[in-house]
Amino acid sequence: MERALGVVGKRTSLLMMREAYYGTRRFDDFAARVGITDAVTSERLRELVASGLLERHPYREPGRRTRHEYRLTQMGVDLLPAAIALMQWGDKYLSDAGEGPVTLRHSGCGARVRAEVRCEYGHEVSLGDITVALNPTPPDQPSDHPTGL
Repeated sequence: MERALGVVGKRTSLLMMREAYYGTRRFDDFAARVGITDAVTSERLRELVASGLLERHPYREPGRRTRHEYRLTQMGVDLLPAAIALMQWGDKYLSDAGEGPVTLRHSGCGARVRAEVRCEYGHEVSLGDITVALNPTPPDQPSDHPTGL
């Protein structure tokens, strides 16, 4: 968890990832939709690219200089369940109506999208059903926390 927060633990990093999930790709759109300065936008995009969540792709509009757009990598797509879980938690506990400003729906059937904790066999798992087992620490990666969390 600590390593993951090192990558996306800044508020603006998560908001930029939210916008990437909504389809935002261009610098000016990230800055406007997140409501941050160009300097912060540039720094966050640089960090998200360096971390492997986004990748830069050049594009050029007629008569303009070459610019870059930012697309989700597989690593960025794989962060989506955590982003949905965080959104779902905030909607439940931090909004006045118990509902956030947007609802995510499955385009195939219209049902709400939600994050769940399930085992690899598909069983829904509650906190009381989880056991923690230490994995061997690779020699090149020292563990800072006794449980690895």
